[in-house]
Amino acid sequence: MSNLKNFLFTSESVSEGHPDKVSDRISDMVVDTYLSGDPYSRVACETLTTTNKVVLAGEVRGPEINKEELILKVRNCIKDIGYDQDGFTWKEATKIESHLHSQSADIAMGVDSSGNKDEGAGDQGIMFGYACNETDVLMPAPIHYSHKILRLMAEDRKSGKLKNIEPDSKSQVTFEYIDGKPVKVKSVVISSQHSSSVNQKEVRELLRPYMLNSIPKEFLEGFNEDEFYVNPTGNFVIGGPDGDCGLTGRKIIVDTYGGAAPHGGGAFSGKDPTKVDRSAAYAARYIAKNIVASKISNKCLIQLSYAIGVSKPLSIYVDLFDNNVEKNKFVIDKINENFDLSPRGIREMLELNKPIYEKTAAYGHFGRTPDKDGAFSWEKTDKISVFSK
Repeated sequence: MSNLKNFLFTSESVSEGHPDKVSDRISDMVVDTYLSGDPYSRVACETLTTTNKVVLAGEVRGPEINKEELILKVRNCIKDIGYDQDGFTWKEATKIESHLHSQSADIAMGVDSSGNKDEGAGDQGIMFGYACNETDVLMPAPIHYSHKILRLMAEDRKSGKLKNIEPDSKSQVTFEYIDGKPVKVKSVVISSQHSSSVNQKEVRELLRPYMLNSIPKEFLEGFNEDEFYVNPTGNFVIGGPDGDCGLTGRKIIVDTYGGAAPHGGGAFSGKDPTKVDRSAAYAARYIAKNIVASKISNKCLIQLSYAIGVSKPLSIYVDLFDNNVEKNKFVIDKINENFDLSPRGIREMLELNKPIYEKTAAYGHFGRTPDKDGAFSWEKTDKISVFSK
């Protein structure tokens, strides 16, 4: 970890129409469909999207779901995102294949509970959780505002308020940090697919308000408009899966902390909550967020590690970035006393066996508002008292 106090730091986001995000959305729709039928379903679904084609592959265990029903739901995802173009559409011109098959008996044996053996982790691996007080949702500023730009664009595009802008977009925000704190925005990049009836100057004017409405004014004081880049390539009419092949799980830094914290390497989308890649990363964020919300630390990084078939984490690492050994030991003791970090414990604590995943697939899994239906339960700050000294 760097000890630099003054630096520039950049994070990017991609919209729900980005080819990889279309794939993430479809994979998470499959997870939700199975969990709706049986909350203990097992799903590992990968999706490929390209010109007028969608391919699903992976392993499932759960209710019988008609292939045609799944294909119709895939079309609904594409329609909701907003694709009805020559090269990619929710209509019949796009061919959809499902190659989902039943889960490996060897994996099932390691994961399932039986007799006095608790359910084990679905895989080995390391997962990180992070929180910091740079924004009110305790997320790093660059990724938070990158997401916000694209989220507001998508809302207005879908409502009809933003015209001539198509679903595939990317954003990137660079912050200047002084004494470890974000003080101002240095540059903003927005690239967005657009209709052929607008030129780049018009695209810039269409998108400029989203930069201004997403980033608080104090961060834009003295901002040099030359550092606002829109479609730097000059033209972006062909986009989405027609312009670039999409795959599930390729946007793991966009999904988490924008590079401000380490990443264990496992993707989230398409995986049911027995997969610790997903559930333990959510649990680590939940704990880190409650630690920072309790105000005993300005930022917190947590690492958990697991082995396939073993229920408890092999290690728990905590960094509060203040070299306070006693406080660190206090926090680790509190985690061990108050959080069951076995796969089953995490799922029960955060109520993860619900069809809540499709909405996580774009604009980040963290820094979101907990929903009434149980989505984003890991964003609650209901454990502050555990860490308040």
